Amino acid sequence: TCSLVLVFYLVMVYSDYSGYPFPTAPPVDPFAKIRVDDCGKTKGCFRYGKPGCNAETCDYFLSYRRIGADVEFELSADTDGWVAVGFSSDKKMGGDDVMACVHDDNGRVRIQHFYNVGQWAKEIQRNPARDEEGVFENNRVTCRFKRPVYVPREETIVDLHLSWYYLFAWGPAIQGSITRHDIDSPPVSERVVSIYKYEDIFMPSAAYQTFSSPFCLLLIVALTFYLLMGTP
Repeated sequence: TCSLVLVFYLVMVYSDYSGYPFPTAPPVDPFAKIRVDDCGKTKGCFRYGKPGCNAETCDYFLSYRRIGADVEFELSADTDGWVAVGFSSDKKMGGDDVMACVHDDNGRVRIQHFYNVGQWAKEIQRNPARDEEGVFENNRVTCRFKRPVYVPREETIVDLHLSWYYLFAWGPAIQGSITRHDIDSPPVSERVVSIYKYEDIFMPSAAYQTFSSPFCLLLIVALTFYLLMGTP
């Protein structure tokens, strides 16, 4: 049946992987876990992955909330390399302000600023991030930082009081340098995001999009009809 196929596939996809032991350096202060029960209430959240996932189980997680003149971001992804969010005027990569949390060879997580030039991310020395903290645990890169809502006019740093499409990406790093993202078409917010509106938005990963496809639903309906017709 389709259900058995789905269960077998998901078990294979989401089974634990024990690979090369990447270094993990403890943060200077214990990293406060990301709270998801505040999503949609006191902060906005995006979750990508398995339905019902949280900041520790989603393929990708992002939250944002205003704190005075700043916006606090929390990012987490199932990767040993980097996790990032981009602020874009459209849904395509290119001409985007990007904040990335990068796991380096010393086990530390650093907050870096990039600007997408076409399909290439160029690191920008002017970094608007402050109050940075990050950790690499359980094969996940997780970080928290603030950046100002308003900034002087600058091509590579957007004003967050305006609404932007959010680009979500994560992937491996080599010697602390980011490489190509893990999936060919990283998720993007369906509409522009306002820091003044808190929502809790879930986006299913590719595996769950496949299994919720019309073909699979049609197969289930067909099997059900066949069983009913074959019952005396």
